[in-house]
Amino acid sequence: MNPTAGFEGSYLGQAARLPDRARLECKICWWVYDPDLGDPQWQVPAGTPFTALPGHWRCPQCDGDAAQFMVVTA
Repeated sequence: MNPTAGFEGSYLGQAARLPDRARLECKICWWVYDPDLGDPQWQVPAGTPFTALPGHWRCPQCDGDAAQFMVVTA
């Protein structure tokens, strides 16, 4: 097992593998990023794909790192 591979479903920064409309869930608190809604707390407008979030973006509910989000729907 490769410990750097994470677990299946993790985003892990692999932007090329995600479609623009993919919804992702925080593995810590289960908050879901939906590109159709954006993220008002971080002032991310609706229609922003997960892969286009700013580099400093973190889960608005628990401050989890974006690379640890899991793909819910692609």
